[in-house]
Amino acid sequence: MLSRIQALLPALLILSLVMFSGCAKKETDKAMKPGADKSAMGKEEPLESKPIGISEGRTSDGMLPVYFNFDSSDIREDQVSRITVNADFLKKNSALDIRIEGNCDPRGTKEYNMALGERRALSAKKYLENLGVSEARLSTISYGKERILLHGQDELSWAQNRRADFVIVK
Repeated sequence: MLSRIQALLPALLILSLVMFSGCAKKETDKAMKPGADKSAMGKEEPLESKPIGISEGRTSDGMLPVYFNFDSSDIREDQVSRITVNADFLKKNSALDIRIEGNCDPRGTKEYNMALGERRALSAKKYLENLGVSEARLSTISYGKERILLHGQDELSWAQNRRADFVIVK
């Protein structure tokens, strides 16, 4: 039986080469050939994108999100300039109201992160009030770990998710 297989092997090899070399002819499907009719291409669009009102994170254009340390709702010293930018923006645009959205990284329970997100939003709100923004223009909500931006399981991703976003509502 082994001798039969050994005898047929060269014949099968040659037959395979003949079959596959026949498939290699360069025949292009006529339906795939580019034609003079360019209507199927659609309208040409510019590469520049229009601003959609979002800058960093989910924060509205003109303001910046504020980032927090792990398990903390205190405004970090390196984030004071960001919240000051937001206060200045709100003072210049007195007709705008904003919602401060507290967010957490995905670690911890849903309940714990909802409470921590609320503390972060309230901390940012209080800081804006201390900088002269009217409390009536500010609302807060916590999303906890429900609206994370980066889904990675590393410190860089977690750090981007520990934030308060400032979203224009009016």
